[in-house]
Parts: sequence; structure tokens; C-alpha cells
Amino acid sequence: MSLRAYLTSRVFVAQILAAMAIVAVIAYLFFHWITFTTHHGQEISVPDLSKLSAEQAEEKLAALDLDYIILDTVDFRPDAPKLTVVEQEPKAGSKVKEGRKIYLKINASTYTMVSVPDLIEKTYRQAIPTLEAVGLKEGTISYRPYLGKDMVLEMRMNGKKLKSGDKVLKSSKIDLVLGDGKVVFDETTIDSTAVDSTQMPSLDAE
Repeated sequence: MSLRAYLTSRVFVAQILAAMAIVAVIAYLFFHWITFTTHHGQEISVPDLSKLSAEQAEEKLAALDLDYIILDTVDFRPDAPKLTVVEQEPKAGSKVKEGRKIYLKINASTYTMVSVPDLIEKTYRQAIPTLEAVGLKEGTISYRPYLGKDMVLEMRMNGKKLKSGDKVLKSSKIDLVLGDGKVVFDETTIDSTAVDSTQMPSLDAE
């Protein structure tokens, strides 16, 4: 049979059609396999991990085929249990792919220690922002006689006098003793300087 006759024969056409069908089946199976292995179109909703310990968060994420990384420990937050998740990225409810890493920040076990700033001879208006800047709070305000009104004379905590540089827990309340702006004079009569007019010599001429 000549080549021309073979190319126009039913046998050749049947072989071509069979080969195309095989290629189509292989292509379909290949793309279906790719879609399955890459989870194309499948997304996982990130769970809410707030107030969970690292171990609890790991178990919850592992069940969803998600991973995690602890970024840092943040300053103690009293509204959350110690050593639990307080921040996560991506946020709860976000859609991610399998194997995605969730970044966590953990609450510290207690407040950190901070140094008491030097507030002596500063005004009340200056003292409060300075306290807040280092994470301390205003406590009880009391007054005592002093020329400078609202001038800080002492810093105290739990009845103990503080000085600048002392270490206290962050968020502690610092009591301030302020001047009342009144000058107090000593009214005690000093006899040695008192002058008795009856003892003064007479100026009348003899």
C-alpha cells in the first residue's frame, strides 16, 4: 500500500483519533492531579486563637494543616491570661492555603519593671505625662504646706517613699505629695531677739 493510500485509509484515521483520545485522557488526569495536590480553590478559615496557650494554638492549627511561628512576647495585658495569644496574623476568619504560617504574639507572664522618673520640683501638670510615658499611673494626691503650688515634693507607693531610679512594676500607681502654695511662718517668739521697751534707757534729759 502506498503512503498516500495509507494516509487516507480508515486505519490511519482510526489511529489518529485513538491517539488524540489518549492524549486528552492523559491531559485531563494530569490537570486533575495538579488541582488535587495544590488544593486549587480550597481555602482554610483561620481560627480565633486569642487567649489560647501556645500548645492549644498549635493543636488547633495542626488540625487544619496550618503552621505557626511565635514572633514575640508583648507587655503584660491584664485583660488576657498570661502566656496566651493576644495577637495573630493573619487575623481570625482570614482565608489561607494549607500549610500557611500563622504569626503569633504571646502575653507576658507579668508586668515588666520600669524606673521611677525624677518628678521632684516638677509641677503636677509636668509629672503626670512623665509618669504615663514610662507606663506608670497617677495614685493618691495629697498636699502639704509649701511655697510652690502643685510642686511635687515626694513620690510614694504603698506608703513607702520613692526616689528617681527605683524599680517598680509597670502600671503601678505612684502617690504624689504636692505643695499647697501656702507659706507657713514660725510664730514662736524668740526671747533673745525680743526687745522690752521698759528696759530701754530713758531719753529724757536729767
